[in-house]
Amino acid sequence: MTSSEEYKRQIMKDLAEGNVESLDDARSDSTTEYENFDDFAQRTTTDQRRQLFGRSVHPDRIPTSQMEPELQKAIAQIKPNERDDVARAFFKHLKSRGLDERHLEQQLGLSTHHASRMSADDVSKLASFVYHNHPDVFREVLAEQPGIIKFLSNPIVAGIIGIAAAKWLGSRK
Repeated sequence: MTSSEEYKRQIMKDLAEGNVESLDDARSDSTTEYENFDDFAQRTTTDQRRQLFGRSVHPDRIPTSQMEPELQKAIAQIKPNERDDVARAFFKHLKSRGLDERHLEQQLGLSTHHASRMSADDVSKLASFVYHNHPDVFREVLAEQPGIIKFLSNPIVAGIIGIAAAKWLGSRK
């Protein structure tokens, strides 16, 4: 296992367990201790995750050149029904900004504009476009569909998300 994989695994483990550095020795509240990432994703609300990702998931903090390959790998690993949900969420938010699915299909070179028929590559292209051009929509969809996060492997990406999570979890004590 490479040090990058070990680092990512530790960040995600800390995130899932709610481990944060604290100046006091106060015992942690059991409501902020998580068994694993899936437990974290299920027990936190969309609003809590939205607050967590705040400004930390943004092209200014994580360059597109590092996020795009991560998104491709992560989206390829999520279940097809979750991938459909991610695509639907992106389209829904973009539509509210006046961008329709057919236009995006042509602009991004997608194989279809139907979320349920999109390949992992299509969803990756869509996610990269949104991350670069509409980071607030990207964060919103990440908060709604957190399954992508557990498959991010780049230490910088995982680290920034982990730092944001640690700050959020620390503020909950």
